[in-house]
Amino acid sequence: MELARSNSGDKNRTRRRRPRGRTPDTTTRAETQSDADVEAGARGSNGSAKSEQGVATRTRDESRTDSKDRPKRRRSASGKPSRGKSSATVETPVVAESGFTKLGLNATSLKTLADIGYEQPTPIQVSFIPIAVKGVDCTGQARTGTGKTAAFILPSLERIDFASPHPQTIVLTPTRELSEQVANEARRLSPGHNCRTAVLVGGRPIRRQLDELQRGVHIVVGTPGRVIDLINRGALDLTRLKVVILDEADRMLDIGFRPDIERILRSCPTERQTLLLSATMPPPVERLARRYMKDPQRVDLSEDTVMVDTIEQYYITVERDRKRSLLVKLLALERPAQVLVFTRTKRGAEELHKHFAGRLPHVDVIHGDLHQSKRDRVMRRFRAGEVRMMIATDVVGRGIDVSGISHIVNYDVPEDCDDYVHRVGRTGRISSNSKGRAFTFVTQGQGDELTRIEMRINEMLPEYHVDGFEAYKPSGPRKTVNDPPPELPHQVDEEEFCVFVD
Repeated sequence: MELARSNSGDKNRTRRRRPRGRTPDTTTRAETQSDADVEAGARGSNGSAKSEQGVATRTRDESRTDSKDRPKRRRSASGKPSRGKSSATVETPVVAESGFTKLGLNATSLKTLADIGYEQPTPIQVSFIPIAVKGVDCTGQARTGTGKTAAFILPSLERIDFASPHPQTIVLTPTRELSEQVANEARRLSPGHNCRTAVLVGGRPIRRQLDELQRGVHIVVGTPGRVIDLINRGALDLTRLKVVILDEADRMLDIGFRPDIERILRSCPTERQTLLLSATMPPPVERLARRYMKDPQRVDLSEDTVMVDTIEQYYITVERDRKRSLLVKLLALERPAQVLVFTRTKRGAEELHKHFAGRLPHVDVIHGDLHQSKRDRVMRRFRAGEVRMMIATDVVGRGIDVSGISHIVNYDVPEDCDDYVHRVGRTGRISSNSKGRAFTFVTQGQGDELTRIEMRINEMLPEYHVDGFEAYKPSGPRKTVNDPPPELPHQVDEEEFCVFVD
């Protein structure tokens, strides 16, 4: 049934089809926890309050007894009590009870989780970790921002021999930023294990990475290109690997990493554990899993929708030459703490940044053509809250995990529906304390693209109206050769910038 986006007389509005309800996936899914556990898991692994009982308590071997029941001490020949050696008191750390204690993790990991304030695991962690700690191959599909990184790092720590200074776990990611993010999480989850982690990505000094490998590491996290480079140099030895992890596998295949991934997997030992995690599981990822994994168990928590309920999503109809003005109006109305604006192309990102940089403070841009040192500097400022509006492309969007992001703006509709899922997933994450808001600018002729997005997330997006803003020029009589020249594109009122800055 056709669904009109506006009044029947308005031809400028987007028309599209209502997405039909989908039958839930009938593939094997891991049993999830009870409703109470799911509700507790929604609190997330990041930002949860520390246990009120403390991290550990001390126990004593000898219980208290009344003085009359205590055995008399021996006396020496002089009649004084002897000072013979008594049995040493064994002190055993008792980890505070939490949802992680039932997942098969060792005491060191449980204590670390308690120390950093992780109390309740998320649904993907509850379902994935007990399977992964057994050493079997497993694929995990869950909505973005649900704690997948901890779900594969914690089980891998169980299998590492920390006395052996050789790489035993490798994590492949699509971007440099995501590699750094995963490595930071691995370091945060492994202080009690004395685990050494190295980041192997392009655009960074290779000498430093060579030195790290020579000193000895247990976990390596990197992009496929640099990993192959180091293998060819003879600097990276994969013969002692125990765990191979493919993070954001769908994105790695999207950007052409399949040959590199297959080459790396063929270089790994046959007897290994392979874990694959992704927010989406398209056919190419399924084929990769069937070829390089041994009877993998599947954890599918995508359910009927791939979006979390902590994100409010809207679309706004607008003419192409009025997008900039609409963006300023939207920023003035929403007053975001931090906003991430996505464009389709690097050129589009640069042009938008050039337009805003001279008018708004705390605006920056990030894309694949920037030098790595520049990208690192921009990300540090963004995470520190020094950048209020970040303009980015899809290539680096996967590596951005900042809890302060309150708004997402799809300045350009993404080319692929899965890119929409990952864009919007940058907000409303488990590390955030509030819901996120996402807005997609839709122009004439993009109704079908909007419909495909809605079918992908199995949700109808409501339209968002900006009061006092004309998204379309009013239609008039047909133009003739005697008509005056067309007006210049809609210009942004400087006062609107001041409203956002205030």
